[in-house]
Amino acid sequence: MTAMDHFWRFAKYMLRYRGALVLALIGALLSSACFGFGITAFKPIMEALLGADSKSLHDWALHLDDSSGGWLPDSLVRAMPTTRLGSVILVLVGLMILTAIGATGKYLHNYYAMDAAMRAIANIRKAAFYRIVHLPLKTVVSTGTMDQISRIIRDANQLRNGFVALTSKAVGEGLKGTAALIVAFASDWKLCLLAVLGAPLLVLTVRLFSRRVQKASKRALSRSASLLALVTQSMQGIRVVKVHTAERHEVGRFSRTNKALLAEELAMRQAKAMASPVVETMTVFGVCVLAALTAWYITGSTEITGTDALFTLFALGVAGATVRPLTQLSTDIHESAAAADRLGALLDQEIERSRGDKKPRLAPHTQSIAFRGVRYTYPGAEHPAIDRVDLVISHGETVAFVGPNGSGKTTLLSFIPRLFNPDEGVVEIDGVNISAVSRRSLRRQIGVVTQETVVFNDSIASNIAYGCENGGTREQIELAARQAFADPFIQAKPEGYDTVVGEQGTTLSGGERQKLAIARAILRNPQILILDEATSMIDADSEAQIAAALAEFSRNRTALVIAHRLSTVINADRIVVMSAGRILDVGKHDELLARCELYQQLCRTQMGMSNGNETANRDDIRPPS
Repeated sequence: MTAMDHFWRFAKYMLRYRGALVLALIGALLSSACFGFGITAFKPIMEALLGADSKSLHDWALHLDDSSGGWLPDSLVRAMPTTRLGSVILVLVGLMILTAIGATGKYLHNYYAMDAAMRAIANIRKAAFYRIVHLPLKTVVSTGTMDQISRIIRDANQLRNGFVALTSKAVGEGLKGTAALIVAFASDWKLCLLAVLGAPLLVLTVRLFSRRVQKASKRALSRSASLLALVTQSMQGIRVVKVHTAERHEVGRFSRTNKALLAEELAMRQAKAMASPVVETMTVFGVCVLAALTAWYITGSTEITGTDALFTLFALGVAGATVRPLTQLSTDIHESAAAADRLGALLDQEIERSRGDKKPRLAPHTQSIAFRGVRYTYPGAEHPAIDRVDLVISHGETVAFVGPNGSGKTTLLSFIPRLFNPDEGVVEIDGVNISAVSRRSLRRQIGVVTQETVVFNDSIASNIAYGCENGGTREQIELAARQAFADPFIQAKPEGYDTVVGEQGTTLSGGERQKLAIARAILRNPQILILDEATSMIDADSEAQIAAALAEFSRNRTALVIAHRLSTVINADRIVVMSAGRILDVGKHDELLARCELYQQLCRTQMGMSNGNETANRDDIRPPS
């Protein structure tokens, strides 16, 4: 689909609000009708003031009554002024009344046109957000979150401008121009035919500039998304920026991206700025040529008077005055088409469907989790992140995964909730290929706690209950918080469980956020628990308490743990050692310490062991560089 195809595709959203569109159209018709009658009112004024054989409104009424078969009431004919001055004053009074009525129609048109456009954009944003949250994680990782945010906010706003231009300018100015042309054709159709001969050239010129605007607009929207991503990254990492005195570096990055955005926006504005004066110049040239032809026509013809020709030119000039707004309309719509193209690309992407998934439900996990020949490569990467992994984990088993950074631990466990799908091989739960069951039933059985804890700008209770199928009662929420040892710090907050934690949980420490995430996982009551550095930000005393609580909670559940602390690893039923996307060895702590060189190195460098001393280092362990 072309960009304009996407624009018209989204414009159909406004058809859901036919009532508003009908009222807008009625208002536009009323306004343009008054506009047309207002133009017509100038002819008797011209006749009265400029005509060689001046006529009053009384004369006009008599002439109209005779030519139409006497259908005008005699009382109306007698009421018409018989003097030129009286006729002009009456026409001007009528013109003021028409203007007031037309203004009312214009208000109705503008208000209800905007209403339909804004409601359509709200629905488009909703559809776009639905797509974003249901996109496969692989797609989000490859395109970036800021690009998606830019589409749903800035691109939607740009599309709204196009809708407003379409429903307001196109209809309003189009009907006004049509009304003026009708008046002109009624006055002298031959002159009007001469005038419209230059229309094709105007249309081609407008299309040329509109396409330039569309291309520049698409590039500008892409640059805007990059700028949004840069600002967001800098603000989220402001502590790092300040500690490393990198303010100048960040300002430099911003300046370069901002300069590139400015160049694209100026290119777009240049095309828009050129369109209007070029079209105006062509219109003036056309009017001058038409005036010369009119003079020649009048001198060689007895069919038209100078006053009639002047009025026809006046009506054509009024019609031509609508060309400039319509030129701007064309560039506005093509500018919006670039945004529609980006939104259309988003809405056309394949998504994960949790609800309405026709696949069978996954039965509660009771047997095993198996990775069979699993292989996966991130988009754009040269080497696989997971390379032909085979592993079977029994139900109720606690398995720890260790390895240097980039060894594939997190990626491997991401296959279980189907955050990623392997390029090769299958993942099975209880002998069932998880790609053959509904995602919703699969993910309902999984609880995940990661090192990068996500906390929403809501109350503590709502954060703990987030994603819980039945929402969780207050008693269940508080029980989960006590099991995660989060209750003491929650009770110390001014509003307890109703305390709002702020954007990204800024009012909480890193350890407090992790405790909330653990409570969230406990409340979910999952069959499979995935802990990815779940206690990395928690102090040693709390970690020991939480570890004991998680050990009790994990009873009769399958627990998969990624950790860099020996205290977590040595208590696992099995330990999986990974490197470069492969499994090097699997066994218990003592077995691996005796035979696996990489595990020995990890114990020395990551897990605080020295000279065979198996004492856990309670400080945060950092992987080797």
